[in-house]
Amino acid sequence: MAHSVTVYSTPTCPYCKMAKAYLAENNIEFKDIDVSTDDKAAQEMIDKSGQMGVPVIEIDGKHIVGFDKEAVKAALGL
Repeated sequence: MAHSVTVYSTPTCPYCKMAKAYLAENNIEFKDIDVSTDDKAAQEMIDKSGQMGVPVIEIDGKHIVGFDKEAVKAALGL
């Protein structure tokens, strides 16, 4: 089953890089949104998650704040 995955991130965030690498290693397609250059997306991320920190990983409508590998694995059924 294909999951809907979006990563709200910034280019300088080490946890964002780890999260995106983990998704790529597991062949999970995801949309990467750079909130450092997209104010509208940054506000959308804050509205959805209540968080200003990155990464915020949205998997099938569920929000995981930070790179919580176990939560990501569980949400994706890995």
